[in-house]
Amino acid sequence: MNWYKYIANIKIGLFIFGLILISAFVIFIQEIVNNLREDNREIVRIYAEIVAGVVDEESNENLNFIFENIIQKVRFPLILSDGEKQPLSWRNLPQKIAEQDTLKVIEFREKLDQQNSPFPLIYDNPITGDKLTYGFLHFGDSVLINRLEWLPFLQIGLVGLFILLGFAGFSVIRNSEKRHIWSGMARETAHQLGTPVSALMGWIDLLKKSPEKSETIIKEIEIDLERLQEISDRFGDMGKTPQFEQINLVNEIENVINYLRQRVPATDIQFNFDTSNKYLINGNRKLLSWAIENIVKNGIDASTDVSGKISLDLSVKGNNYILDITDFGKGVPKKDWKNVFRPGFSTKKYGWGLGLSLVNRIIDDFHNGKVYVHKSEVDNGTTFRIILK
Repeated sequence: MNWYKYIANIKIGLFIFGLILISAFVIFIQEIVNNLREDNREIVRIYAEIVAGVVDEESNENLNFIFENIIQKVRFPLILSDGEKQPLSWRNLPQKIAEQDTLKVIEFREKLDQQNSPFPLIYDNPITGDKLTYGFLHFGDSVLINRLEWLPFLQIGLVGLFILLGFAGFSVIRNSEKRHIWSGMARETAHQLGTPVSALMGWIDLLKKSPEKSETIIKEIEIDLERLQEISDRFGDMGKTPQFEQINLVNEIENVINYLRQRVPATDIQFNFDTSNKYLINGNRKLLSWAIENIVKNGIDASTDVSGKISLDLSVKGNNYILDITDFGKGVPKKDWKNVFRPGFSTKKYGWGLGLSLVNRIIDDFHNGKVYVHKSEVDNGTTFRIILK
């Protein structure tokens, strides 16, 4: 599936999904805040009833005693005022207000009244039946409610900052990876063309010096020209869904090795399996040969042995073909076993880190197989394992 066609829709969908999550979170927090406010209001209502039930006269002289000794456990701002709303006692006010004169308390009381309507303290005269409001309980939001109100905005800000930093970081990584890929692809192209082009130049020199061998040389030139065409086809197949056919895996391995033996100097490549067997699979011949060639060339480059020894083992296990390609070179540290398939990563001093990433795409993505470092020891070589169905 080509995800690039839907990139705009995906972005819009993610944005809408993010808005839904943020809205749901804000609504949830607001519901908690409303519940806490309702609990506070219920507590103040009960205190107001207690005070009204205890006071049996049109007087304020017992209000302070009740306020200081009965109303003890509230955690929100609370002001007791008289019938004219002049503060008499207060609790849980900000320290800078509570320690100053009554004018500051009055200003704060007005803010509390904007948040919540005060509860009146009503005296019911049993003789006349008249009701007299002799005081009020003013209350506001607790510190917890204030923090909860700011929590969504704080979290949205932090999440936004995290996303921004993450986006910036991933953009830098992606751009760096793109540069590695473009640079690596250019170098890989030059690397792929290098062997047949060098061979063609050699054949031409040999043809000039020994024209009597022209028949043999022309056959070799034709092979290198076919290889150039194959390289062109390989890069073309990497950009589209490759065509599969039934191929003999043994024949493809032999073709790759036979070509390299004649064109890579000082190379000792050994088969540790019966080459007369037919291991038939559905695959793309050009891409599979490219994957095998890349691993073999990597092994030759990594070899510390003058002979450039490479060993190939092919076996069958269940419904899978298992190809082990072993070199006797520098080895790969275990921490880098997975990194070697990442674009841009290379253990070579002048490597560009694209060959094995192409192998991984060919085997894993196109052929639904697996390729990984089966074993490796520093200075004792590496075995890459390819599993194909």
